Amino acid sequence: MEASKKNLFAMSDAEILEVIYATHEVSHDHDSFDVHSLFSITQSIIKCSKQIVDSIDQKVPQVYAENMGGITIAPSFSTPLCVLKSIVREVPCKAPGEKKAHDATLKILSKVSKYSWEAKAVLSLAAFSLEYGEFWLSAQHQQSEQLAKSVAFLKGVPILLKPENLKKRGRAVTDLNNLIMSTLEVIDCIFQLEKLSITCNDVKELREILANARKDISVNVYWCIITTVACATNVTLLTSDEGNSHDLVQYSQKITIILNKLKQQLRICKEEKEKLRTYMKIKPQIEIPTEIVEVMKILIFFKHNAETTIFDGSIKQLVHIDILRRKNVLLFISSLEISEDYIARLRPIYDFTKDKNEYKIVWIPIVEKWTKDLQHKFETLRAKMPWYTVGQAGAHIAGIKYIKEDWNFNGKPMLVVLNTMSQLQHFNALRMIWIWGCQAFPFTQEKEEQLLLSLQDTWFSAIMDGIDTEISKWNKDDYIFFYGGDSERVNQFKEKATALINDEIKKESKISIKLYPVEKNANNDGRDDSFSTFWSAIENMFHIKVINKQVDDVVKQVQKLLFYKDDKSGWAVLIQGRRLVTIGGSTMYTVLEQYHTWNQKVTLTVENFGQVFNQEHGTAVAEGPGHVCSCFSIPSATGSTLEAMVCYECGNSMETFFSYKCCHVKKKAPLITY
Repeated sequence: MEASKKNLFAMSDAEILEVIYATHEVSHDHDSFDVHSLFSITQSIIKCSKQIVDSIDQKVPQVYAENMGGITIAPSFSTPLCVLKSIVREVPCKAPGEKKAHDATLKILSKVSKYSWEAKAVLSLAAFSLEYGEFWLSAQHQQSEQLAKSVAFLKGVPILLKPENLKKRGRAVTDLNNLIMSTLEVIDCIFQLEKLSITCNDVKELREILANARKDISVNVYWCIITTVACATNVTLLTSDEGNSHDLVQYSQKITIILNKLKQQLRICKEEKEKLRTYMKIKPQIEIPTEIVEVMKILIFFKHNAETTIFDGSIKQLVHIDILRRKNVLLFISSLEISEDYIARLRPIYDFTKDKNEYKIVWIPIVEKWTKDLQHKFETLRAKMPWYTVGQAGAHIAGIKYIKEDWNFNGKPMLVVLNTMSQLQHFNALRMIWIWGCQAFPFTQEKEEQLLLSLQDTWFSAIMDGIDTEISKWNKDDYIFFYGGDSERVNQFKEKATALINDEIKKESKISIKLYPVEKNANNDGRDDSFSTFWSAIENMFHIKVINKQVDDVVKQVQKLLFYKDDKSGWAVLIQGRRLVTIGGSTMYTVLEQYHTWNQKVTLTVENFGQVFNQEHGTAVAEGPGHVCSCFSIPSATGSTLEAMVCYECGNSMETFFSYKCCHVKKKAPLITY
């Protein structure tokens, strides 16, 4: 698309690319000169020129070019003078405007078609600096040297430097100079990205960032060249008697946008390089058995060993990290997006271990970029924790990359357990603490396996004990229905179950039945409710069983229950005391509905009620539409990879899916399954 048919600054990158790629030829022998040496010279000329402009504008002693220094030129460097002069010839002297600048830019691109995009930008800026530097050099020496005075006269220096003209055009000269400096910065950023792409292309963390940055290079070079053309035209116009300068505001805005984006990309790249460098130093030191305090220093502070203090939540003061020496450390790792339920779960563990004085809990908040809101949130959360906290608001944790890469932290809270010699005892003990609480002490992998093996038909009761302590106080002969689903089904189930509870025959047999609905928080205020806490616990049980490769009947039962999680037609679990009786979906409601039919078949007692109900449920399932293969979503496991599963109905292998769900409390996002 021609610039004459559309406003230049309204053109998209795609439209510009369509035009400029026609001028580009791929060539392997295009760099017949040292681009970096030419850029170093150009940079020196422009910076020296700026100092001269500043000295004239501010009426301070003149600055000489020799003061700049820092020019790096290869011994074999040869100036591409012919190319530079051919570029200068394409710069329009009059009739400023977008179309003239665009046409001149395309001609310049055609002349340098075989050069790399970086070389095109440098050649164009070097051609400008050749004229610009000569102009200000002659301006600097015109009063002391006859030759300089004569050259200055031909360059129009006296016209620009007339007091009345300088006063009138001084701002335009300053703006032009600033724009050239910004253009120089853009090209410098392009060179830095190019260097990074060569040296760091094999670093996966940088590859995508660099690819995104480099895809815009050709368009960025176009804007550098057209801006240089506009500036070169302005120099001619400002040194004429008319002095009608070219409006550079839009060019300046465009270059500023490009420069800010490039600086951001470079900053991200440098941050990733620093993280990688730190990670490569931290990793071997952490993985060698070392006194826990030394590892904590490396993991948290790394470069800031002089400030090795942590916050003691029990006394609300900073203490030296040596307080952890010869202790077993439970690292509570999380983002700032955690519910108070996690703090409540850890508080009994803190109280339990406090007296022993051999175990210490330390909170490591993972924050990539701090803001004032996050700092306030951090301080609010820290105030609720009686244990230790590393860092302060705004502090950077040195080992973030190690925590993510090697401990597989993915944003969900986890509890990494290290012994006194920093040896890993458990990747994430939070799950077993969620189920068993203090019974999980000493929170090792071996203890988790032992606890899991002790579970058979009591696994559901173990989960519910952690959710509601009152349940464990109920009579061991009590039957309890736990049930859920949409509100209509919950009400229907409650109605039928209540009718069973109030039945005269059942009362005569002295069968005690209790109801426990698992419902969502009706207020939707973001607090943990019985629904979210319940299903989190069920998922935890699934994770720790599968992670420990204990794919047994318990896993199949948990898997079955997870299948009913999003089933609006409802689900229910029946237990007696601590023993699981049966699990089902809508068929559980069917059995309750048909109570007056099956209670005639046998005399119900406290001892046989569960068995009879389970048999009737099996009949209801058999008379139903047939088995439906299980399908359920499960959040990814922090610190582990889930094993392959088989369908509990048909026994065939199941496909693996990951589900992503927005956790924002004010919006309900649909579940997306890949």
